Amino acid sequence: MNLMYYVILALILFTIGATAVLTRRNAIIALLGVELMLNSCNLVFVTFSRMWGNVEGQVFAFFVMVVAAAEVVVGLAIVVSIFRTHRSASLDGANQLKH
Repeated sequence: MNLMYYVILALILFTIGATAVLTRRNAIIALLGVELMLNSCNLVFVTFSRMWGNVEGQVFAFFVMVVAAAEVVVGLAIVVSIFRTHRSASLDGANQLKH
């Protein structure tokens, strides 16, 4: 299978994730969009790592997964905080957390 198919798939996944982040007002959907974008980057890292025959791309993909796990923990904590104060997971209430 041609490795460019993986790059095209990663581009499609990144586009879907970016669209979800930019158009949706729900915080959970925005976090899912960010996860899609990070996973598409992982796919590109692993694809180019295989193409060039080295492991650096796989190491970068591992670090991206670690950052994604930390992002989920912090992001869900913020979503829970927004939900507790406003009874909604909308991102519009995020600027009112200081009250």
